[in-house]
Amino acid sequence: MNPNDSKTMHRNIVLCGVGGQGTVLASRLISAAAMAKGIPVMSAETIGMAQRGGSVFSHLRMGEGIYSPMIAEGTADLILAFEPGEAVRMLPYLAPNGQVIVSARPVMPVTATLTGTDYRGEAMIEYLRANVPNLYVVDTEKALADVGSAKVLNLIMLGAAAKTGALGFTREEIREQIIEKIAPRFHELNFKALDYAFEQ
Repeated sequence: MNPNDSKTMHRNIVLCGVGGQGTVLASRLISAAAMAKGIPVMSAETIGMAQRGGSVFSHLRMGEGIYSPMIAEGTADLILAFEPGEAVRMLPYLAPNGQVIVSARPVMPVTATLTGTDYRGEAMIEYLRANVPNLYVVDTEKALADVGSAKVLNLIMLGAAAKTGALGFTREEIREQIIEKIAPRFHELNFKALDYAFEQ
């Protein structure tokens, strides 16, 4: 079975991060890529705290015979995490053979800021390394510096997911949706971020 065949492709993806990281846009680009291939897709998003730096996550389900957008615990093929603490929080959704692709760059959660709690992204990555056999950590601090913008974390992470094969879409398919869904003045920067992920 070819996982990229629109007739056979079934995939449950959880995207998670914090407000301002572009989680929702990444989810919409994946959904659009699926629809462009004729793959049925359903999504559900929680974005209430997005503007406050709170948790943001999207559930994406693709394939025939899907009747609910919500992913049951233990059934996500991929967790695409833009922030390490959020990756840990979403781990209950991961299927036994599922993959986690995570940004190593921590973002201080609102709760930690308010309470003065010490938050270390390194500790979250260590936990993931100990508990997730199929883990891919993206050095997004370096990536954002090399690309020259902190605003393209989402495209770097999408590129990393596509490069590993976990996303189920090619670089070109993502490029097509950037052209369709993102304002032309941002195309060059987004292409640069996407290409950077493939070149690492």
